[in-house]
Amino acid sequence: MPVDIQSAWRIGSVEIPSRIVLAPMAGVSVQAFRRQGRRFGAGLVCSEMVSCAGLSHGNERTLGYLRIGRDETPLAVQIFGSEPAVMAEAARMVEDAGADIVDLNFGCPVRKVTKTGAGATLLEDPERASRIVGAVAAAISLPVTVKMRRGLADGSRAALAAGPQLVDAGAASLTLHPRSARQMYTGTADHSLTTELVELVDVPVVASGDVTSRARAQELLDETGCAAVMVGRAAQGNPWAVGEIAGERENEPSREEVVAELVLFMRATVRELDERRATGFLKKFYGWYLGRGRFPKPFKQELVQLPTLADVEERLFAVAPGAVAALARLEGELPAEDDVLLDLPISVYGGG
Repeated sequence: MPVDIQSAWRIGSVEIPSRIVLAPMAGVSVQAFRRQGRRFGAGLVCSEMVSCAGLSHGNERTLGYLRIGRDETPLAVQIFGSEPAVMAEAARMVEDAGADIVDLNFGCPVRKVTKTGAGATLLEDPERASRIVGAVAAAISLPVTVKMRRGLADGSRAALAAGPQLVDAGAASLTLHPRSARQMYTGTADHSLTTELVELVDVPVVASGDVTSRARAQELLDETGCAAVMVGRAAQGNPWAVGEIAGERENEPSREEVVAELVLFMRATVRELDERRATGFLKKFYGWYLGRGRFPKPFKQELVQLPTLADVEERLFAVAPGAVAALARLEGELPAEDDVLLDLPISVYGGG
């Protein structure tokens, strides 16, 4: 019987209301992005990966901040590092912050991370990876999950060798992005490995990679036996993709909807990061929101050149006047944002 994408499932003691997980993405998964994902149907949202060294040293000068609110529940905070004791201490801080799940990054392919023995490198050292999982699981009461690549090299099966050991060490769920670290985001995700992993472990497996439509999500749920799917790049500047996968909408958004969501996201990001940091951070989102044939290509470049976010808003409303009313409706429907529980320094590197 097909799995209902909108049905609830569990990771340990945490109940998740839909089978859609919004991926942890560096430079993307800020609180505003996560809240938007929840609004469009994601059952679980994830922070971008948090540097355990940054947490340990309180290095706020070079790292940004991650904010956690109670209204984001259920929320997974992803951490990365290579030392079990440091990872365990970071996990305790994340638990104190109010997260629901601690996710361990064993999949980041970026050289700045892998050369330290963290990220995807840990799949080549399953004993150390298991010690990290065991140390974190012993340090906190939250479920501990792991996100993996298939391995460092093309064709690697390291994730399948490591997966059962990580579960034995205390992992309550595994996410597999079946590309190699060498592939980065090229080629296609080989979800035959996801099927194999599901058969090897007795915890929920989340399928990550190339989840771009409801049809593909349903296919993965049915064919691999995975418990849920993770949506990543498809959701960048495109929350309607999450809504389509959730079965809550079918049509492409109007220009007015696009502008209203973008402005709402801009304003939320300013509250989170402050005007100066948000101005640079948001530039990549203009292309993501306005692309896909929604607006002429030169329009994105025009916005990037504008000096202030107020100028960007003014220009957006000029090309889609109906977005003013659409934005007002959106703002009126939003729940009140809860208090921030903790600011955590986050990694400036890419995620896996």
